[in-house]
Amino acid sequence: MFVSLFTLTVAAQKETEKDKEVDSLQTDLAEEGIIVVDTLKKERVKINPLAPSKAAFLSAVIPGLGQVYNKRYWKVPLVYGAIGAAVYGYTWNNNNYQRVRTAFKRRQAGFTDDEFYDPNNTGSGPLLGLDDLQNEQENFQRDRDLLLLVSIALYALNIVDANVDAHLKQFNIDDDLSFDMEPFLDLDPVTNNPNYGMALIIKF
Repeated sequence: MFVSLFTLTVAAQKETEKDKEVDSLQTDLAEEGIIVVDTLKKERVKINPLAPSKAAFLSAVIPGLGQVYNKRYWKVPLVYGAIGAAVYGYTWNNNNYQRVRTAFKRRQAGFTDDEFYDPNNTGSGPLLGLDDLQNEQENFQRDRDLLLLVSIALYALNIVDANVDAHLKQFNIDDDLSFDMEPFLDLDPVTNNPNYGMALIIKF
């Protein structure tokens, strides 16, 4: 009777600061009186559990600083370019909003000396009427508020990126990670019949 069995074997290895893999090859050249030693040492990468938090904190204090901490220098111009563009757009729209709002309030008060009434003194009447000033004011206000939200979102994204990147930098991808399948034979303790199967071995 053939029974297909699958077993999962997980071997977990604890890392310490003194864990090292040493592969030494020695060649003795006795005829020349020279001893050649070829030593390959691979020291495990130490994991710092506080690194993601520190990277996020640095990016929260100064945008892009967390990326520098993670040694992802190429991301810094992207961070400042994105946040800088959003802040510039917010400032530009806010300045125009204030200009139009001031003219709108003065026009409502009966004044005709604003910059949008007759800037060239041609006597042709208002360049922008009261309704036009109100529409422009609402448009600039909407765009300003939208860019404020975009600036905040990009600032938060800068923090998240630094945190996630610090996590990924410490992801274990060394040679100890392995996946293998091996056949095995087992005897039934009751009937003493052989059972055949495959063992799924995951090592990390």
